[in-house]
Amino acid sequence: MLAKAAWSDRETGSLALDYLTELVCELGFVISEATAPTVPFLLELAGAPHVACKTEMLQLMLNIYSSREWSRSAADALPAYADNYAHKVQWEVTAHQAVLAGRQVVEGLTNSIDPDVAEAASKLLDALDAEDPNAP
Repeated sequence: MLAKAAWSDRETGSLALDYLTELVCELGFVISEATAPTVPFLLELAGAPHVACKTEMLQLMLNIYSSREWSRSAADALPAYADNYAHKVQWEVTAHQAVLAGRQVVEGLTNSIDPDVAEAASKLLDALDAEDPNAP
């Protein structure tokens, strides 16, 4: 899916990214075990000049970074079931850290000549800044 998103035209790349989204951020807000390992590849592709679906990649990373589904579920679970969520909460934490690690790529994309890419990058950067106490 990543290769299709990277090397296809915009329509085919977007379809591949839609499929990938269901694997790494189901419904746009549920993180999976595969999410964190996928983020560095998404960041690399978003920063590559030949990729046609950068806007969608940035939106996916915003969804990943904004996801708190497992954390909320763990907080709401009865004490007897809270431990069932520990590994899923860790998936979220690791995925969020992976997105944060790509801050430099996102910052560069805010200057894109494509206004949709620049806007998507700015939204993601705003989300990163809202949660990062060390942000400018």
